[in-house]
Amino acid sequence: MKLVRPLLDPYFTNQHRRILHVMRVALALIITYAITMPFDLPHRGWALVSTVMVMGNLPHIGGVLDKGRQRLLGTLLGALWGLLLIVIPLPWPGLIPAGALVGIAAVTWLTFAKRYGYGGLMFAISLLLVIGGSTPELHAALWRSFNVLLGTLIGIGVTVLVLPHKATDLLRFALADHLDHMARLYHAHTSAGAPLDREPDVDTHELLKGCSKLLVKQRGLVDAIHRENRLTRVELDRLISLQRRMFSTIELLLETHWNTRAGHERIDAMHGLRGQQHALARGIGTLAFQVRTGHPIEVDLAPFDLQRHADLAGDAYAEDGRRLFSPSGYLWLNRELGRLTGELVEQLGSLERLPSRRLRQGASRHGLIEPHDAGKSPR
Repeated sequence: MKLVRPLLDPYFTNQHRRILHVMRVALALIITYAITMPFDLPHRGWALVSTVMVMGNLPHIGGVLDKGRQRLLGTLLGALWGLLLIVIPLPWPGLIPAGALVGIAAVTWLTFAKRYGYGGLMFAISLLLVIGGSTPELHAALWRSFNVLLGTLIGIGVTVLVLPHKATDLLRFALADHLDHMARLYHAHTSAGAPLDREPDVDTHELLKGCSKLLVKQRGLVDAIHRENRLTRVELDRLISLQRRMFSTIELLLETHWNTRAGHERIDAMHGLRGQQHALARGIGTLAFQVRTGHPIEVDLAPFDLQRHADLAGDAYAEDGRRLFSPSGYLWLNRELGRLTGELVEQLGSLERLPSRRLRQGASRHGLIEPHDAGKSPR
């Protein structure tokens, strides 16, 4: 058991998910071949094809379960429709392809632009496999259907049982990386001694690209995570929406430029603002650490107090006497980022199934946390 436990480490499975997925696909094909060859099953090639198709490029449990469920349902319904067309005596042979065309058209209409499109595709493929050529045979139809179901079930079973990789873990790591990127961007922007109208020392372009990719990655995991029964789609949509709004606010802050020195000097004169900004950046970084290591969310964020800066922001004038609104807008963006971060902390803290003892134990093995912290909280 001690030898197997490191292999089930979510950090290990995430880091080596490509090679592990290749191994799972190869193992599933070997199992399928070993089952179908000794018994010389007719049309056994479709079992191998189904095994590969259901696993595809989905290395995590939720994705395979979602795809496998659609494949099973589509295969069963398509095979049943095809068998009905074969078994029911029809006065004219041309009615079989006509009935198949009607069935495919109906399912395509029902699944158009919906998440069940793959199930609709499998309905059409299974139906066409069952009716075969111009002279469909019931024996061949039954064996084709059996092989498709067998390959699908083997693919699902290997994914779930052999060094499984969970989509929920992938979300945790993507969420933590995104928070870490945003903390670095915000800290670089507000670092002491860096003028507000100058590019920060870090490569903001690469970090911004990374943030965008991580948001897209999380969006693509919604259905798979929902299938793993850890988080609901509503909860996931809320998390992604808050992150997107935080990211947009940081982008606006990074694009802050000052047409006059007066606005810049007013911001520099606001004593305590830099400290509040750095505290918020550290809070976002702490949130990333707690998500990555599977801890319950316990981040205390002090409210962004802008009242003490109100006079400096409201009485800002340019050299030509025009009132400057940019300091007030800049303060508002910082307060908005703090408010959104607080909402995200509250949302994450309310998700009882987000903290993970497996992640804490893995973090302890990798030296990210102290061993005595790994067993805290039963969740």
